[in-house]
Amino acid sequence: MTGTPDELVVAEHRGPVLVLTFNRPAKLNAWTDELEDRYFALLDDAEDDPDVRAVVVTGAGRGFCAGADLQQLKAVGEMDEALAADRARRRPRDMPLTLRKPLIGAVNGVAAGLGMVEALYCDVRFGSTSARFTTALAQRGLIAEYGISWLLPRLVGHSRATDLLLSGRMVDAEEALRIGLLDHLVPTGNVVDAAVAYAADLATRCSPGSMATIKGQLHTDAGGTYADSVARAESLMLQAFRGADVVEGVAAHLEKRPPNFPSLPPVRSADVPV
Repeated sequence: MTGTPDELVVAEHRGPVLVLTFNRPAKLNAWTDELEDRYFALLDDAEDDPDVRAVVVTGAGRGFCAGADLQQLKAVGEMDEALAADRARRRPRDMPLTLRKPLIGAVNGVAAGLGMVEALYCDVRFGSTSARFTTALAQRGLIAEYGISWLLPRLVGHSRATDLLLSGRMVDAEEALRIGLLDHLVPTGNVVDAAVAYAADLATRCSPGSMATIKGQLHTDAGGTYADSVARAESLMLQAFRGADVVEGVAAHLEKRPPNFPSLPPVRSADVPV
């Protein structure tokens, strides 16, 4: 494990999988600016680490993330120009969506408000039987924040998204699985272990380059037409056929052996300060 137990997000390497744990269990891992900075910095590091091929995110204790810390929310109405300028300099809140590598959620308890948004930023979500979801936004006088009004209807449908956003009602694990908030429900055992096993399978069997491209297609094609999607896919397929990953993938299948795909190239230059 990397770091110390008192860090706001704890990083643990499990082979090619990096496990990131929100670590404010006494507060159900309520979100703070400091926790966000630590989480995003670790995602940045994972992006450029060739030994990390997938990331699992979870929460310590009984919760995934209970949303924004209410003490910080209390101060929002008193925000002065200096604090507003500081927030403007921060990275976009939806930064996890830009990660090229698979981001797998292991929802071990309540995911509320901003915590639910962060769970929806994951590519795939595993949940324990104690997983719970609530938007809670209207109950706090807030609005559908940070893209949840775009993400949620695409997962559960317009009418259900409207229900969840307006009412802020609590959704239990079984309903979450049924309507699409969860992709996998872990009725027994450790939800983190199940998510790590899935992520490790992606890391060892799938091309990092292919997965990064597919994630990009899903994001781009969501706002376009079917014809646009087909046209882009044809261009990307030609690029894939010219690459080494197709050769390796086919050879590994025919030779009945694990593939040896290369890692993604870094996105940040080592000589450029970040």
